[in-house]
Amino acid sequence: MTDATDPRAVGRGEKAVDAESAGDVARAVIENVRSVIVGNQEPIEQLVAGLLGGGHVLLEDVPGVGKTMLARAIASSFDCSFKRVQFTPDLLPSDITGTNVYNRKTEEFEFRPGPIFANVVLGDEINRAPPKTQAAMLEAMEEEQVTVDGRTHSISPPFVVIATQNSIERERTYELPAAELDRFMLKLRLGYPNVDDETAIIERAIGSHAIDELTPVASVDELRSIRATTAGVGVSEPIRNYVTRLAGYTRDNAELGVSPRGSIALVRAAQGRAILDARSYVIPDDVQAAAPVVFVHRIRTHPGDLDAEQLVSDALETVPVET
Repeated sequence: MTDATDPRAVGRGEKAVDAESAGDVARAVIENVRSVIVGNQEPIEQLVAGLLGGGHVLLEDVPGVGKTMLARAIASSFDCSFKRVQFTPDLLPSDITGTNVYNRKTEEFEFRPGPIFANVVLGDEINRAPPKTQAAMLEAMEEEQVTVDGRTHSISPPFVVIATQNSIERERTYELPAAELDRFMLKLRLGYPNVDDETAIIERAIGSHAIDELTPVASVDELRSIRATTAGVGVSEPIRNYVTRLAGYTRDNAELGVSPRGSIALVRAAQGRAILDARSYVIPDDVQAAAPVVFVHRIRTHPGDLDAEQLVSDALETVPVET
């Protein structure tokens, strides 16, 4: 079962629904997104599962394959607040978190919240911002709060960051530090479409784009409820041990392996996968489906060794499922 300290499940009064109802909402969101995004069924499902699991998502790929469109489609599928931040080299931390402004009428400073104060925040090209600005995201992503001039301001849940980054252009970009990468539950890639999918994309782009007419299929209260349901999805001891041994394999065979935060992220992503199938318990297939997108970006392999993707693949092939 979910740990009692899980911030998704306590202290906020969410009312969970049954797994079947939560699965219905999740599938409705997936179909809504697919009305805009051609192909990429698996990344869409992974993203929705991560969203249900309470995680943040990093979309990394070449330009023009639909990263921002996918993030917009997810946000538009829920009737909740949405803000977009275009990351640039001159972006300041206060441009994200907000700042205190002096009010001459009251003769007091007032806090004006930045775009981080939204249910869904799209951070476009996050690796274009300098490290100091990227660091401003860490507290918000981990604690759902920001601190400005020594005062803490809470971000109302649900809160999710969907960030994109260009994997090709390195000019005037900054490598995301390991501590920030570790805050992202998932790292997804879309890839180039096949011929049929690209033809369909071109057809949809003629005239008005479908994203402009996309309407929500779930409310913010429903999102809170299905997140509470996801947090309560059963995780048996053999499944927990399996996740631990997978993480241990990466630590034994890499310069930097998966942290305990990564193990927790895998469990939560697997819980989200279970909800997509309207199940109230996690099975090994859920863990195996989520592991590549949860583990790979957390691993640094030794020079000359296998890359992180192959290492995770080897872990899934080598580490047995014990029941």
